[in-house]
Amino acid sequence: MFPQHIHDLRPGWRRSPVSADRVIARRRSWWMRTLAVAPALPLAAAVWWVLRFNPTDNVADPTGPCPWHALTGINGPGCGGTRAFYYLVHGDLIDAARNHLPFTIAAPFLLYWWIAWLTNTFFGIRLPRLKPSALTVAVFIVSSVVFTTVLRNIPLGPMAWFDIPSTTARIW
Repeated sequence: MFPQHIHDLRPGWRRSPVSADRVIARRRSWWMRTLAVAPALPLAAAVWWVLRFNPTDNVADPTGPCPWHALTGINGPGCGGTRAFYYLVHGDLIDAARNHLPFTIAAPFLLYWWIAWLTNTFFGIRLPRLKPSALTVAVFIVSSVVFTTVLRNIPLGPMAWFDIPSTTARIW
């Protein structure tokens, strides 16, 4: 049996009782706060990266071209994601959607979930939870892959608007 108070471990210890549950809660709270803030570092690094190396200016960047596009000559699931993020950072929703529509749709939901997690962890404020069903998530993922690998590569009609111009030549 786990002792209810620390002073239960040592008879005669005269400090104010602190429950073991409270000690565990403090440790969990510290860990959850660290975990909740953890996405801030890669997010800040990504913002710095797209502000430092503009992915839309057709100048070679340290990361190089999209490997999928360079190998196949067609747009793949990740093609345009960095440009879409760049446009979102600058508030240009139209160009962000043109470069990567699924990412542009998912970004506000991901940001809301993170903000809800932060406000609950640090301030105890529970924002309304978004709970998409497993079917909704699966449909979004499958439709995103189909859109980014098949539909976006059709050079006719409205799909041609989503075609991403290549900044490099094909490898083969």
